[in-house]
Amino acid sequence: MSGTSADFSNDTQAAVAVAHRNLPALICGILLIVTVASGNVLVCLSVYLEKALKTTTNYFIVSLAFADLLLAVLVLPLFVYAEFQGGVWTLNVLMCDGLMTMDVMLCTASIFNLCAISVDRFIAVSVPLNYNRKHVDHRQLVLLSATWLLALAVASPVIFGINNVPDRDPSACKLEDNNYVVYSSVCSFFIPCPIMVLLYFGVFRGLKRWEETRKVKLRSSIEACRKLQHAAVSTTLPPLAAAIPGPLPMALPRVIERDLAQSRLDDTDDDMQQEIPYPRQYRENSVPTVTFSHQLHGKKRAKINKRERKAMRVLPVVVGCFLFCWTPFFVVHTTRALCLTCHIPPGLMSTVTWLGYVNSALNPIIYTIFNTEFKKFFKKFFRAGC
Repeated sequence: MSGTSADFSNDTQAAVAVAHRNLPALICGILLIVTVASGNVLVCLSVYLEKALKTTTNYFIVSLAFADLLLAVLVLPLFVYAEFQGGVWTLNVLMCDGLMTMDVMLCTASIFNLCAISVDRFIAVSVPLNYNRKHVDHRQLVLLSATWLLALAVASPVIFGINNVPDRDPSACKLEDNNYVVYSSVCSFFIPCPIMVLLYFGVFRGLKRWEETRKVKLRSSIEACRKLQHAAVSTTLPPLAAAIPGPLPMALPRVIERDLAQSRLDDTDDDMQQEIPYPRQYRENSVPTVTFSHQLHGKKRAKINKRERKAMRVLPVVVGCFLFCWTPFFVVHTTRALCLTCHIPPGLMSTVTWLGYVNSALNPIIYTIFNTEFKKFFKKFFRAGC
C-alpha cells in the first residue's frame, strides 16, 4: 500500500512538473547560453591571437571570461532545464549538489577575478616602475591562482555534504543550510565588493594626479622653449620669424627635448615608434626631428601609457554591471536565509537569478564597445567569417 502511495505521489509530482513547463524560459535560456559561450570564447581567442591584446590586464580578463564560459557550460544548462520544468528539480540530489558547487564557485571566481583586476590596476598606478606590463610575473600568477583557490574554498562545503540536511525536499535544488548561505554571500560578495570599490577609487585618484603632473611637466617645457626663443631674439642673431635657410644656430636643451618627446609618447601605443617634432616655431626653420632611443622607450614603459588608461576606464563599467546584476540576487538570497518568516515569491528569486547570469553575457559586449583593441579584433574576426 505504501509503495502504491509513493508511486502515486511521484506520478502526481511529475504531472505537476509537466503541466508547468516553461517554454519561454527554455528559449531565453538557450539564447543566453549561446551568447555567453560565444562572447567569452571570442574574448579568450582575441587575447590569444592578437599581439596588441597580450597585456597583463587582459590576462586577468581572460580568467574572468573563462569563469563565465564555465558557467555557460556547467551551470546554465541545468539551471535552464530546472526553469523549463517550472522550477521543479527532477534529477537526483547528487547532481543538484554538483550544480550548487559549480554555481557558488564560478560566481565567486568572477567577483574574485574582478577584485584581482582592481588590485593589479592599483599596483600599476601606485608603483609603475616595479610593474610588469607585458608578461605575467610570479606576483600576478599568485594573484590569479588565489582567485580560483579561494573560490573553490568558498564552494567546498557543498561538496562535503553541507546540503544534506534532514527533511530535504528533493524537488527543489537550492542551498539548504542558511548559515552557509550567509557565509558564502559574505565571502563571495559583501566583503570583496567594498574592497574593489575602494581600490578603484585609489586607482582613479592616482590617474588624476598622474595627469596633472604630466600637464605641469608639458607646460614647463613649453615655457622653457619660449624663454629660449626670447633669448635668441634679444641677441645679435636674426629673429626666428625671418626666413633663415638651414637649421637654427642653437639646439633645444636635452631636458626640453626629453619632456616634449615623453609627453607625445605617453599618447601613443607601445607598438608605435614615431618621430616627434620640435615646437612649431622651430619646425618652420628646418630643425630636424628627434628620433627616440630604446632607452626612452624603456622610460616610457615605466609610466602609464594611453592604452592602459583606456583599459582602466573599461574596468569600472565591468564592475558596475556586475554590481547591478548580482546585488539584487545576494540581497534576496541573504534575506531569505536570515528572515525565515519573510515570504519571498519564487518568481522574485528566479528573476534575480536570471539577472545575475545575464552579467556573464554583458562583459564581452562591454569590451567591444569601450575597448578599441577588442573592437578591432571583433570586427576583423566577423569580417573574416563573412
